[in-house]
Amino acid sequence: MELTVHTSEPYRIIIERGCLGRAGGYAAKRFRPGSRTVIVADSNVAPLYAKQISRSLKEAGFSAGTFVFPAGEESKRLSSIEKIYGAFARNRLTRSDFAVALGGGVTGDMAGFAAATWLRGIPFVQIPTSLLAQIDSSIGGKTGVDVPEGKNLVGAFHQPSLVLIDPDTLQTLPPRFFSDGMGEAIKHGCIKSRPLFDFIKTSDVRTDMERLIAENLKIKRAAVEQDEFDNGERMLLNFGHTFGHALEKLHGYRGLSHGQAVGIGMVIMAQCGEKAGLTEPGTAAEIASVLQRYGLPVSDKEITDPRPIIETAMLDKKALGGTVRLVMLKKIGESFLYPADKKRLTELLEAVL
Repeated sequence: MELTVHTSEPYRIIIERGCLGRAGGYAAKRFRPGSRTVIVADSNVAPLYAKQISRSLKEAGFSAGTFVFPAGEESKRLSSIEKIYGAFARNRLTRSDFAVALGGGVTGDMAGFAAATWLRGIPFVQIPTSLLAQIDSSIGGKTGVDVPEGKNLVGAFHQPSLVLIDPDTLQTLPPRFFSDGMGEAIKHGCIKSRPLFDFIKTSDVRTDMERLIAENLKIKRAAVEQDEFDNGERMLLNFGHTFGHALEKLHGYRGLSHGQAVGIGMVIMAQCGEKAGLTEPGTAAEIASVLQRYGLPVSDKEITDPRPIIETAMLDKKALGGTVRLVMLKKIGESFLYPADKKRLTELLEAVL
């Protein structure tokens, strides 16, 4: 299956079992013969796939180096980007060369940001191996790193030149990472598609992964094409993320994964909407039920004081001045932006925490 994302620089998404072994052939259709590349991967993914990708690229006539960093959100910082720059320099990457992001969302964000800023911008290829990356973060061009003040506060918009998705990589994914990705899939259903939500709610999605991946990417693609630089429609993709990112930070990016945090954030947001009379009653409970079906938590018993969540949320990159734009649901499948200042945000959270 193939999709095209029509942004300022259109690019192809290939969804195909076994496509990792054909990465070089796909890259050869996009980049000049003899180009250099660096494969960026974490310490979990590199042993599984880096040699296969490197071999395929070299067989297609490319010069391929590899940079491996310690797996985990803790690596997603500027000090790691500097090390990636070092690998780019050692491999003599120029503007006619390209980088490869091989792995999950952390890898894609970091390799993409390094590519966006090396020589003021070189192309890069996304090869996502986690469900979260395959259905969400690998397209759209958001790249970046975390800083002590918050998640993804430093970054750049830099669209990939090619996205290769091999569903077979999900067979090696530990259950907790599969659950993590399902948090984002549930989010897509919540904001845009009741049919997708019901498919996730009632079916064994593992038996039809191509459908799950494609339906999620179509939702993400539509938002990106309408709003490439995240000023309007695309913000709806952040349902659950304002509170979810705050919870991740308050946990020190340890112990609570991105998908888990977003799931809790979705439940809290739906509860806030119901209390305010903005969201159809029963929505939060239905979301919580589906999250639990996929092994995701629906509350955070460690952080029940709304004040630190509020302070962190007000630093969210979607904030404008003293107002944060919350993503609310009318009902499952219908979402909208709801501006809230600190006072209103406090009222909403205090009503449910």
